[in-house]
Amino acid sequence: MGMVALTYKVMPDSEVEDVSADEIADQIRALKDETYDVQLCETKPLAFGLKFIQVHVVMNDGSGLSDIFEDNMKSIRGTGEIEVLSMGLL
Repeated sequence: MGMVALTYKVMPDSEVEDVSADEIADQIRALKDETYDVQLCETKPLAFGLKFIQVHVVMNDGSGLSDIFEDNMKSIRGTGEIEVLSMGLL
């Protein structure tokens, strides 16, 4: 089975108070385990003081694994929209 690399753009939910992109990024980094290798997770400026989190993760090319990872990110308090920027086989 091959490996797949995904890059996500994660937006903080603007309607949730007292949450920052840095806090969300720290919690996404904590999702790293034997299945999901979170290689990059950093906050980047967007516009007007807004930030987003860019996440680069490598995982097995198994059925439903990317959906589970996205669900794990969505379960983090303050996480808004999640967009796949790139996906590729390694």
